[in-house]
Amino acid sequence: MKRTGKLMVMSSVAVALMVSGSVAAEAAPVASVRAAPDTTRGRLVSVVHLRTLSARQVAAELKSDEGGAWDTGTVRYGVDTYRVVYRTVDAKGRPTTASGLLAFPRGGERRLRTVSFTHGTELFKGDVASVSDEVWGQAPALTYASAGFAVVLPDYLGLGLGPGPQAWMDVPSETTAALDLLRAADSFAPAVGRQLGHEVLATGFSQGASAALGLARALREGADPRFRVAAVAPISGAYAFRDVSLPALLDGRADPKDGVIYAALALVSFNRLHHFYDSPGEVFRAPYSRTIEGLLDGTHTGQEVVARTPGTIDGLLTRHGRALLAHPTGGLAAALRVTDGVCTGWTPRAPVRLYYAEGDEQAVNGNSEHCQASFRARGVGVPLVDLGTPDYGGSRHLGSQQAGTAAVVRWFVSLR
Repeated sequence: MKRTGKLMVMSSVAVALMVSGSVAAEAAPVASVRAAPDTTRGRLVSVVHLRTLSARQVAAELKSDEGGAWDTGTVRYGVDTYRVVYRTVDAKGRPTTASGLLAFPRGGERRLRTVSFTHGTELFKGDVASVSDEVWGQAPALTYASAGFAVVLPDYLGLGLGPGPQAWMDVPSETTAALDLLRAADSFAPAVGRQLGHEVLATGFSQGASAALGLARALREGADPRFRVAAVAPISGAYAFRDVSLPALLDGRADPKDGVIYAALALVSFNRLHHFYDSPGEVFRAPYSRTIEGLLDGTHTGQEVVARTPGTIDGLLTRHGRALLAHPTGGLAAALRVTDGVCTGWTPRAPVRLYYAEGDEQAVNGNSEHCQASFRARGVGVPLVDLGTPDYGGSRHLGSQQAGTAAVVRWFVSLR
């Protein structure tokens, strides 16, 4: 989770495809890629061409991040990026729309392998890559596309241009959002002279690490015969929320302020889908019980959330709220069974690597160890890749995305 950064909110949804600077002369006319209104999952609603960058411009942007420069060692091509809105389903299976970012290299082969990158926790709708120009959100797309991959970055439900509140850490809806963006990208690629191959390389950071495993599992189980997962590389995930992450939030091993925000997100977001409290006052202390649900509706920036929440878990939660996180029951226990299922109950066939940073202050290392042990119990050896002690703006957790992206892109390139 990144608390600060430059913010930009989109004023409207464009409904035409702009292919200025596209990679191929045979780009299709607008009429062939605009979708008729329907509820087909993965169907395009709108596409907007955002930027064309040369390889030199990509490298310059990656080096310009105020939090710390991103690695540019694999930059080979320029990049075109597009914002798409597409049909998907919400957390209860009802038709809705979501947005996401697509990125294509300006060169290389016509048929591309695809990297699906699922992002970490964002509190504000305008902080995701499809609507923000902040380097933090753009860097994974630029890194993978400039190395020669097609790239899809789903915003998830309720972020970017998606309606409603986000379904935070709801792996099933993160999975459908990611899969349906793959379908949208597959239908769009010929419009810019490209074609997506069958291989999908799944990676993601923090919240998105679980989402990457969710997508990999869905593809492994045949969710769409057009795609197969070729490798999985989650970075710094909370794979064991009940057994590792929540205890770390409660006993102070995680950063206290981050713990407050994650605890609030868990209670508010999980309650929307798995109802376990009737009134916020049951789990949140005053005055936060009157404001916390509205504060986490996606229209407030990370800075606002930080400023309007207490500094400690005990300042936020009632005795019942704390006890519920310490010993989950009912709907919260049901929500955690879903969230914590990403490393259990399935057997990957593609190679999996779990990346982590030593002493991560948000996703404590026990999460990765727990996931590794779960796969080992099913006879699958999954290595842990130690990223050391990277730093991004004073955060080792955020630094792990930067260091992990540099490591993962090289692994993906080596798999060709």
